[in-house]
Amino acid sequence: MAQVSEVLLKECKSKLLQAKADILNRVKEARSEFTNDDKGGDEADQTVRVLAEAEMLSQNERLRTQLLEIESALGRIQNGTYGVCEETEEAIESERLRAIPWTRLSIEGAEIRESMKKRFAR
Repeated sequence: MAQVSEVLLKECKSKLLQAKADILNRVKEARSEFTNDDKGGDEADQTVRVLAEAEMLSQNERLRTQLLEIESALGRIQNGTYGVCEETEEAIESERLRAIPWTRLSIEGAEIRESMKKRFAR
């Protein structure tokens, strides 16, 4: 099993921590912007509020999922398994780690997973 270079590991950890901070700030901003105090208005106003709330909840779910991936990647750095594809158990390409530091799969591993999803989706 190939090890990720120390330089790449530090670079990816820095990117992961920055992405984590950005996500937490976006969630905090979204919560402060969304106020549920105003219950008045006609049906159109209430519909707009419900749609805005649904959009915020959907966005928060996407951010929560990404945050879990980032936390998982930081855990893999901690336990020494970062940069290893979960599908092929080979080293993940350094360019891929730089682009998507929370990735769990190499390009080959992602292709294998995608073909398996297509096969069992029928």
